[in-house]
Amino acid sequence: MNAGDRVRARRADTTYEGVLLPSSSEEHLVLKLDGGYNVGVEREHAEVEVLDPGVYEIGGESEGDSEVAFDDDLPTVSLISTGGTIASTVDYRTGAVTAQFDAEDVLRAVPDLAGLANYRGRVVANILSENMTPEIWRDLARAVFEEIEAGADGVVVMHGTDTMQFSASALAFMLDTPVPVVFTGSQRSADRPSSDNVMNAVCAVEAAKSDLAEVLVCMHATESDDRCALHRGSRVRKNHTSRRDAFETVGRKPLAEIDYGSREITVRREHATRGERDPALSPDLEADVELLKYTPGTGPEALSIAEDSAGLVIEGTGLGHVHTDWIPRIEELVESGTPVVMTSQCIEGRVCDRVYDTGRDLLEAGTIEAGDTLPGTAKVKLMWALANAESVAEVDETMRTDLAGELTERSVPWS
Repeated sequence: MNAGDRVRARRADTTYEGVLLPSSSEEHLVLKLDGGYNVGVEREHAEVEVLDPGVYEIGGESEGDSEVAFDDDLPTVSLISTGGTIASTVDYRTGAVTAQFDAEDVLRAVPDLAGLANYRGRVVANILSENMTPEIWRDLARAVFEEIEAGADGVVVMHGTDTMQFSASALAFMLDTPVPVVFTGSQRSADRPSSDNVMNAVCAVEAAKSDLAEVLVCMHATESDDRCALHRGSRVRKNHTSRRDAFETVGRKPLAEIDYGSREITVRREHATRGERDPALSPDLEADVELLKYTPGTGPEALSIAEDSAGLVIEGTGLGHVHTDWIPRIEELVESGTPVVMTSQCIEGRVCDRVYDTGRDLLEAGTIEAGDTLPGTAKVKLMWALANAESVAEVDETMRTDLAGELTERSVPWS
């Protein structure tokens, strides 16, 4: 009996039938029922019958890569795993969620993916997303680029939700893509009855087959299992710790939505289209960039964090302000060759340091306005700009230029 087999488990007066999922515990069976819910059954107290062995044919011999054979007439979607909750299960000994599935396990865990595409699987990392690093971003960008070059019609990146917005932003700057690159994950592990992994994964594959040739984030649009939102990777933010619709496009509605029932995609505004760009990769990053949030009472000594750094992004108040005592030290940093970028800690709106005296003084000190770029995105963008620009002046120009939809020319009501 193996993961992927269709089995029937009888326990006392209850019978369960479904697909056997990988489990973190040898003492428990985990079944995905036909209704989409998962159930855990103690092996010791269950009578188990295999109904259909080998539901999924898994191939590929090289470590870290796999192929799942389906219909040759379908488009090819590459599934790249980095770990996270969508590729996790509950450790029944502790109750904790652990990242331990590879791409093959996710395919077994989400039987609904069968028949939607031909799949290639690839594991870049197997971590919870709080352990994500710029080096893994580089590996991920290279892996996505290689899959595109190998003919993938779309790429789905399975990623933990806590830092997904940073990784999506990184790839948005590092990669020119002629096909959709879709990040997805889940707020709740596959073992839990309320897991959102199935709908998110299915919608992500549908998005990977679409005409939206951008780096996207695909997650629940509502708390219900009705539709998923497609967010532009450089404009998305996780705004709730645990809700299934935790992700939002800041300042406007999502780029598109997918109806889970009909699988129809509703596009809301202009986007890069399939085949519009040639694939290109610029994976270099300057990892030594700091992000500092100003709060009342924080003294200028906090800026010492940037003394030996290549760049600094500040989350200022309102239109992009800090205490006036910070300004001389910021000017020193700029004069020493350390770019200082100003963002706002407000959820929406843009930096404009021309309204108040403090803002004008910050501009005179050499601060770079980031407009309505999100602070986390600004940090990732500065890392990319420092590694790819040839001068401080070019870094300044890059940070003021929209590269991947991260910066709008002006803030407008939601559309």
